[in-house]
Amino acid sequence: MAKLRYGIIGIGKMGHSHAKKINKGMDKNSVLVAVADISEERRSWAEKNLKNVKIFSNADDLISCSDVDAVIVATPHYFHPEYGIKALKAGKHVLIEKPAGVFTKAVKELNELAKEKKDLTFGIMYNQRTDPMYREAKKIIESGQLGKIKRINWVITNWYRPQAYYDQGGWRGTWEGEGGGVLINQCPHQLDLFQWLAGMPKKVYGFAKVGVERNINVENDVTFYTEYEDGGSGVFVTSTHDSPGTNRLEISGDGGQIIVEWKGLLSEKFTFIKLKTKESEFNKNNKKFMPIIPYTKKTKRISTLSNAVRMGLIGQHINIIRNFSKSVLFGEKLIAPGLDGINGLTLSNAVYQSSWQGKEITLPIDEDQFINELEKRKSEEKVYNKKA
Repeated sequence: MAKLRYGIIGIGKMGHSHAKKINKGMDKNSVLVAVADISEERRSWAEKNLKNVKIFSNADDLISCSDVDAVIVATPHYFHPEYGIKALKAGKHVLIEKPAGVFTKAVKELNELAKEKKDLTFGIMYNQRTDPMYREAKKIIESGQLGKIKRINWVITNWYRPQAYYDQGGWRGTWEGEGGGVLINQCPHQLDLFQWLAGMPKKVYGFAKVGVERNINVENDVTFYTEYEDGGSGVFVTSTHDSPGTNRLEISGDGGQIIVEWKGLLSEKFTFIKLKTKESEFNKNNKKFMPIIPYTKKTKRISTLSNAVRMGLIGQHINIIRNFSKSVLFGEKLIAPGLDGINGLTLSNAVYQSSWQGKEITLPIDEDQFINELEKRKSEEKVYNKKA
């Protein structure tokens, strides 16, 4: 049986990891045939460590290579839509790293092309969709057991990043290099899961603080509020300067509550409190002053050892690659379709726009206005740049 032949554009942090895993045979249905990077140092690493793999100094040569069936785009964020579009036009299957891009207008162009190329597979590296806890939450919500979602709250402040993290690369912590801070770098996974589980809101009100206790040009402390068409609401809190920080997701519905909480890197807990009678029905018939609605409680834990295996020896990223390969070769349903990438990005763009303008944003956002605001910050950055 033929294997899917991958080419990787960008072999920095994530591309480096993907290249090693595919080259080691961790996906039995694929083989690494090419990599591209503008860095001579990274190309030298590839020459020494990736045998029988073609090495290019630019992305266009890799995309045009006839040996490549599928392209993984692992470049800085601004280039994800650009190289995704070029690869699709060249007849390649495409798997892009998160986020889908920096602004939705570019991602829309990528998505429209992907819709036209029905014979090609388009995916995104939303690896946390493979987490069994979030998949369990999704299953319960889709089954109707949780009922109508009233509220979703996520406090995700365990993305601790010291100044040394931002100092390791001149592009980090800048509008020009990354296109944002914690929302565009660390949180795309949670923003995706936020909408994957609760749906897209109709309104967003955001507060994004720039450079809290760090010499950076972008936000590292964010709180935003969401409203939904059916009356539900949400709150999302994140930062990169809290330690040890918190990672707790709560979803409350008419039928109960789901809680997913990390107690540490290798310890995760899932709780589903299911009301025996939905709150709306109970309220109609109840005569007591301060009652407690009867419920059942289901708890799951992932042990340190099993989580270490899942996160390290196996890993979420390779599971997305395996799924992508099977989708191309055998038609397996994608865990993370590339078209979904615009949803979480829409949330982050709306939060930025709301914070910049100091007002509530109704979706869809004004895309041209967002780009103008972003370009303004990139221009200002050249003048007042806090980063050395």
